[in-house]
Amino acid sequence: MIGPLRDTWLFFRQTIPFRIVPAAIATAVLVGMLLMPTPAGLTPDAWRLVAIFATTIVAIILKVMPIGVMALMAIVVVSLSQVTADSSGAAVADALDSFSSPLIWLIVVAIMISCGLKKTGLGSRIGLIFIRLLGRRTLGVGYGIAVCDLVLAPLTPSNTARGGGVVHPIMRSIADAFDSDPDRGTENRIGRYLALVNMHANAITSGMFVTATAPNPLVLSYVSQATGGNFNLSWTTWALAMLVPGLACLVLMPLVLMLLAPPELKRTPHAVEFAQAELEKKGPLSGAERVMIAIFVLLLILWANVPAMILGPSFELSPTAVALLGLFLIVITGTIDWNDVLAEKSAWDTLIWFGALVMLAAQLNEQGVIEWFSGLIQSGLSALGLSWLTAAALLVLLFLYSHYLFASTTAHITAMMLAFLSVGVAIVPADYTEAFVLMMVAASTIMMGLTHYATGTSPVIFNSGYVTMGRWWLAGFVMSVINILLFATLGIAWWKLLGYW
Repeated sequence: MIGPLRDTWLFFRQTIPFRIVPAAIATAVLVGMLLMPTPAGLTPDAWRLVAIFATTIVAIILKVMPIGVMALMAIVVVSLSQVTADSSGAAVADALDSFSSPLIWLIVVAIMISCGLKKTGLGSRIGLIFIRLLGRRTLGVGYGIAVCDLVLAPLTPSNTARGGGVVHPIMRSIADAFDSDPDRGTENRIGRYLALVNMHANAITSGMFVTATAPNPLVLSYVSQATGGNFNLSWTTWALAMLVPGLACLVLMPLVLMLLAPPELKRTPHAVEFAQAELEKKGPLSGAERVMIAIFVLLLILWANVPAMILGPSFELSPTAVALLGLFLIVITGTIDWNDVLAEKSAWDTLIWFGALVMLAAQLNEQGVIEWFSGLIQSGLSALGLSWLTAAALLVLLFLYSHYLFASTTAHITAMMLAFLSVGVAIVPADYTEAFVLMMVAASTIMMGLTHYATGTSPVIFNSGYVTMGRWWLAGFVMSVINILLFATLGIAWWKLLGYW
């Protein structure tokens, strides 16, 4: 009897793809919440939905399984439990409703388009060009990395693919060229500094465009919900609102990191030679790269609504329609082929987990959970007797620094942002609501630089060994303070010029 049981246990340990202890913790959260009495102000179904939501977030944070599997779990549980509807068919329809969202498909299609940057080699060429132009000093190399990330950001909604898959290999090659290698104890020559620049450039540029990181469209959805549809950011208005404070953060960041992680090498003439040699290996622009550039420019023009500005509002196009056009063009021109689209696993993975999280957030809102939770937060702030300005600032800071508890930007935004936005909209005077909302939007990406697990890019760069955990956390905290202050001063002034308050 004991033998078969032992064999069965070993089989499960070897084959089941989830982590047993984190899975047990997530299950305990679900069971514990279901056994609790329903809080006043919620229906039993609404509380069960909260339990499903909380379990999903805990499972994602603890990395029980890949985020897509945990999202699929949420879809299955919502479909079977019927917490959103009275029939199985209606519950399934609710669970799958978000997959028709244009915002979700905008990100999915943009990830597929970004595949062209890697396949054609255009992404690495752009990085090398900036290194060649700016790389005679270490500071210049840092700015080259930052500008490279900025140029790629509008078309790379996976910040991990951009920072970890395109920019990081360039950064490591430059570090190797200067004998800066963690394995030889020479990471401080230049590699530590460049690794931190890569990370913080990735975080800053992720906040400058809707299509620069996957959770941004989720933020758009929450902004619309929290403001009752009165404030809707488009691709253009987002980019314009974040332009000045974002560029200020990007300009200041390499200088600050030069103080926080000073490289031993200050002059790097060999970086220019390295970039030139790599570009010579690549040769002239290929036909595929030229096509990719043309499509890139076309998408930026259409996303910026230039035709509508010139010809009138009837020529305004949905950002998702523009993304679909871009994907169609790079496929029919042979820049990528259909197999590349089918093989872009990160896009299909994003479709599942992003769709599930959007569904959960929408259902929580429909069930009155967000209003209930927002009321609790608002009551707590009222009990403190704070002015609306102090309360608004506290909300932004709590949202920003609670990211120390999260290993996923998406999980954090899904768990907290809509409630915090709703509370802020309720307590901030109407004339200042949009400025508060934009501060929350900024905080949603500033938090990416806090820890070595804050977003998908972080472990890619951290695991290369150039930066110690202590240095990473110190740089993350200092940069978060500087960035939020820049948005609270320069950003607020810029938004005043744009008429947001």
